[in-house]
Amino acid sequence: MVSESAEAERSVAVGDELVLDVTTVAHGGVFIARLAGRVVFVSDTAPGERVRARVVEGSKRSFLRAETVEVLEASPHRRPHVWPEAGHERAGLARAGGAEFGHLELSYQRSLKEAVVADALRRLGGLDEAQSRVRVEALPGDDEAGGLGWRTRVRLHVDEEGRVGPYSARSRRVVPVGSLPLASEAVRAAAPLTARLPGALWVDVVAPSEGEALVLRRDGGPAAGRGEAQPDAVIVERVGGRAFRVSAGGFWQVHRQAAQTLSGAVRAAVDPERLDPAAANLDLYGGVGLLGAALGELGGPGTRLTSVESDARATELAGENLAEWVGSRAVSARVDRFLAQLERTASAAERERLARATVVLDPPRAGAGRDVMDALGRLGPAQIVYVACDPAAFARDLAYLAEHGYRPETIRGFDLFPHTHHVELVARLGR
Repeated sequence: MVSESAEAERSVAVGDELVLDVTTVAHGGVFIARLAGRVVFVSDTAPGERVRARVVEGSKRSFLRAETVEVLEASPHRRPHVWPEAGHERAGLARAGGAEFGHLELSYQRSLKEAVVADALRRLGGLDEAQSRVRVEALPGDDEAGGLGWRTRVRLHVDEEGRVGPYSARSRRVVPVGSLPLASEAVRAAAPLTARLPGALWVDVVAPSEGEALVLRRDGGPAAGRGEAQPDAVIVERVGGRAFRVSAGGFWQVHRQAAQTLSGAVRAAVDPERLDPAAANLDLYGGVGLLGAALGELGGPGTRLTSVESDARATELAGENLAEWVGSRAVSARVDRFLAQLERTASAAERERLARATVVLDPPRAGAGRDVMDALGRLGPAQIVYVACDPAAFARDLAYLAEHGYRPETIRGFDLFPHTHHVELVARLGR
């Protein structure tokens, strides 16, 4: 075993065990310790803890990755893991992934997420300390349920022997489990945890707000990772009094309250003084139209709105879901290419409508990126409402928009993924 007082030149190999004092949280659900000046990213721990950890990566790099194997001095915020099959007591490759904060008190998890958001906004987004202070809000019912039972969609993988389960933490090894505590009751009841599914790649268990839970299986073909999924049924997801038609295998928010929460957060973020229903309003990365509908509800039945989504099936359903707004249309295109074409072909009158527009965007975890942010900055809409699921990518996109004069006017955080490191942000930006 190697302690922190070991000499600086001492080499550390994968498999070595270290005694580490953990200091702070890092982005990605891991924590930071130091060994002779080197950063060590440690899983399954908390700031203030002393742990014994096994090195799993980076023996010849400037940093190390390690997994906790024993807690020597525990944080007062540590609790028994909500998912025993994901706890540090299990060997590393036998730990189920997807609940990396499950050993910590729920309110404390949110404070860690707030720290990660603040660090990203300062370091990558260029915001000052006051601007980067964002409260992460709990969703209705989560505190009462202990942060359990919220997942309405779960993907389970299948190994070569046909065994079903989640991947282990930070690997692609399937871990058979007997429980799914983060999943809703309907998902737990339908999940084929004890089945053997030779030839399958994965199964999705989906519990829509209307109807019974579905199990969607994708089989493997002659080459690894290939094969054709079964045809997706169309399901109905209800948000408030509105019904959305969604492909069962397509994207929809995972938390049972997420769609309602984000729809409300987008409506609250829009500045009504700058919302012009007749402008060339945009819903980028629009999916099946959830957030476009939120914007349309604010603008009224005459709202002009273009929803842009790269998935053709989602675009088709968005057209149906947004049909009540006579000025709406759904376009199947990559957002960067759509905006580039808009810049090339827009007339002077169209550019004027774009300058009066409200833009809502909900990009994937990697963020929208420079090309999209620069294009939006040049088009110059009146306000931008950004929904983000990764604080680092969001902060980088803020920095790109800042070059065009846009600054965040409001930022809210939401704990859409209890017992994980993930956090959702909703921000309004203006010039």
